[in-house]
Amino acid sequence: MELQYTAHCEEQIAERKLEKVWVEETIRYPDKTERTGKKYYVTKKLNGGTLRVVYIKEKYIKVITAYWL
Repeated sequence: MELQYTAHCEEQIAERKLEKVWVEETIRYPDKTERTGKKYYVTKKLNGGTLRVVYIKEKYIKVITAYWL
């Protein structure tokens, strides 16, 4: 599964001090998945918090943003 990060997502990951491995793990093994149109909202409990990742599935996965709930 190929992942591509938007520029916005790259900025948010750096600003929020997230690890890309956490984002990838959340996408691959989510605790919960919701879908609205083309967007997927996945969440996973990690490191004492809950990480949410928003992405679009095309020929690859385009990661839009990631943040702690």
